[in-house]
Amino acid sequence: MKQWIKNLKGEDWVIVFAGFVILALCLIFPSFMGIFKMPKLLATGADWLSALYMFLFVLVLTYLTSLVLNKPVKGVFLSLLIIFILALCAQLLSNIPICKKYGLEPVFFAVILGLIISNCFKVPKFLKPGIQSEFFIKIGIICLGSTILFREILKSGAFGLAQALIVVFTVWYFAFWISKKFKVDPEMGTMLSSAVSICGVSAAIATCGVIKGDNKKLSYIISLVLVVAIPMMYLMPWLSNLLGLSEEVAGAWMGGTIDTTGAVAASGTLLGETAAQTAIIVKSSQNVLLGLAAFLISLFWSYRGDKKQEAPTAKVIWDRFPKFVVGFIIASLVFSFCFAPDVAKSVGKITKGFSTTLFSIAFVCIGLETKFKEIFSKENRKVLWAFLTAQTFNIIVTLIVAYLLFGVLKPML
Repeated sequence: MKQWIKNLKGEDWVIVFAGFVILALCLIFPSFMGIFKMPKLLATGADWLSALYMFLFVLVLTYLTSLVLNKPVKGVFLSLLIIFILALCAQLLSNIPICKKYGLEPVFFAVILGLIISNCFKVPKFLKPGIQSEFFIKIGIICLGSTILFREILKSGAFGLAQALIVVFTVWYFAFWISKKFKVDPEMGTMLSSAVSICGVSAAIATCGVIKGDNKKLSYIISLVLVVAIPMMYLMPWLSNLLGLSEEVAGAWMGGTIDTTGAVAASGTLLGETAAQTAIIVKSSQNVLLGLAAFLISLFWSYRGDKKQEAPTAKVIWDRFPKFVVGFIIASLVFSFCFAPDVAKSVGKITKGFSTTLFSIAFVCIGLETKFKEIFSKENRKVLWAFLTAQTFNIIVTLIVAYLLFGVLKPML
């Protein structure tokens, strides 16, 4: 019993509880929680108040969880304030008309601002206490779970789910195999495979939790995902037009290959409403598979990890399984089946605001932790080539599967 209580007080479970508290507050007090949001502009006093309220919410969340975990809070206020201001700037930049037109998300500008500081200047010591990228991303992913409704995906995305199942497992295996061929270490190769095949950053973080991976390697993979996703946003619609693909096939293709949901939506919109809708359904289907993939990776890694002779017992699997993914799955199931669709969608709009804000803060932190030159450094060149090869394979395989499912099979039914 004591060990069980001790485990519940560990960081993994504290993060899950924090995420559930946010979701519960949004369900019970939707009007009140609606005041905490990142404004699109700072044109009125209400906009400034919204930003202030959101900062205070994130600050209190950080303080409370730090106190529960006996982590130092000295210097957190100033550090988090500056990081939050950078995240707010990212939000404002993303709402400039030309940026909105081309689908540049807050998280894109967040990581860029962080990279500028870390690569053009030296990150000051007083910023270090607030740089907690994993903490903010994990809570953000739990909040994101409330917006992924199984009922909606199963109703409108049976073909998207079928594509996701085929592509995820095929591409994951190929990416892991090619990583070995490039002599990428298994830890990095596993995170790389999940990032390419499932859903980008979220999958990489979940996999890192499963295998207890190196955070520096995780930051590198996340940087790769973001760097590659930007040109793909514009190349994929152009290639779709060049190949003469229908909107559904093109949307399915982009939804299965571009690694961030916002970028997927933006790319689809460039082709039309049908393409955008299909792209989002396919991407959501891949997001749904995150929990299943994390479970299978925990099985795989328990057997072939640091101790190859270690049997994949239920305890070993549970110990390795990232608890924030449990939170993500529970949130998705509860919002999918325990509430009326209109209630789930209404509250989901509020929780999505929290997940977007937490992701933006996290990506500022990731940028601050990442040296851009490391992406192209000699020691990481093999990882870069493995990633690009796996992503190319992903693009080709997903095109074939999307065409067969959405261009041949679906029209026949």
